[in-house]
Amino acid sequence: MELTGARWRKSSRSAQSNDCVEVATNLPGLVGVRDSKDPAGPVLTFDPYAWRAFVTAPPR
Repeated sequence: MELTGARWRKSSRSAQSNDCVEVATNLPGLVGVRDSKDPAGPVLTFDPYAWRAFVTAPPR
């Protein structure tokens, strides 16, 4: 998987915390998610449709 060119942004749900999730939504056919405390660490990747379903799902 190619993550070169990913533009990472902090989640809007992270508020002012330094312990944040970052997401890259500019990659074709792929959404990347990583821990802002470890930007060189592992990245979870999702299909854009699966990511959209996850972020728009009602709270349980």
